[in-house]
Amino acid sequence: MEVLFTFLPNEKMQQSIIDDFPEADFHFVYKDKSKLPTADVLVTYGEDLDDGDIEDAKNLKWIMVISAGIEKMPHEAISKRGITVSNVRGIHKTPMGESVLGHLLALKRSLPEIYENQRNHKWERKFRSTELFGSTALILGPGAIGSEIGRLLQAFGVMTIGCNRSGNQADHMNEMISFDELIGKLPEADIVISVLPSTAETNGLLNIEHFKAMKEDAIFMNFGRGDLVKDEVLIEAMHEEMIAYAVLDVFEQEPLAEDHPFWGMKNVIVSPHVSSKSGKYVERAMEVFLPDLRKWIEGNQEPTNLVNMEKGY
Repeated sequence: MEVLFTFLPNEKMQQSIIDDFPEADFHFVYKDKSKLPTADVLVTYGEDLDDGDIEDAKNLKWIMVISAGIEKMPHEAISKRGITVSNVRGIHKTPMGESVLGHLLALKRSLPEIYENQRNHKWERKFRSTELFGSTALILGPGAIGSEIGRLLQAFGVMTIGCNRSGNQADHMNEMISFDELIGKLPEADIVISVLPSTAETNGLLNIEHFKAMKEDAIFMNFGRGDLVKDEVLIEAMHEEMIAYAVLDVFEQEPLAEDHPFWGMKNVIVSPHVSSKSGKYVERAMEVFLPDLRKWIEGNQEPTNLVNMEKGY
């Protein structure tokens, strides 16, 4: 069995993997797909594949994607071949939960202004600081990441409302609603957080009417995918001060263009798709992949976190 990595774990991890699986041949390369034609298993971030790659990969049976999103992959070609796809859904919950909480606390406790005043040697004690305690957060996509965000917020005394397609109960949510009920619930939310994946159903889910329904002092946070709301909609909402802040970790086009209006907006925080970054990222990904690889070799070819390529998650 040949296993191709198109990214480079550190050398110690590579050697550990080789030692633990003597029955497999591993190729650790950086964005080099020359071994694709003979690979049985591909471990990838998923953004480096196209239809031609799938056609070339004659032996490929399983693609392990070490990110949660699969929207940039050649879905039709993969589905046609019947290739198994799995991902590392859930490993992002700790760094992303901390990122969301960090941004929220910074805004609530006036940390950007405090830091700016320090740089300017300015002693100023008048701030419009508020508290998380007693507020309400509406979380779009209360899966593994959204539920962890809910857990952290509840520890700060925040009421959590989860919103998904079905409205079915999710962990660490005080209340659940469906997408159809969203616009009617937005006026209750002090914080609106999206960690939704990119699917046909979530693309453009939020429009200008949703922002008009939010509180004027609401904070909107998009940590899922940039196609949830069109740039033009969010630019209008922020120009018209329909809400207080937008904290954006994802964008319609990445990287964000140097002349994009978001850069110059005082009520927009630009985070360059880094909320899941962590020194433990690859380690956590391997904690999902390697047990599945062992089962695969032993004949159990149903890895954890199977992805439905037609649904997009």
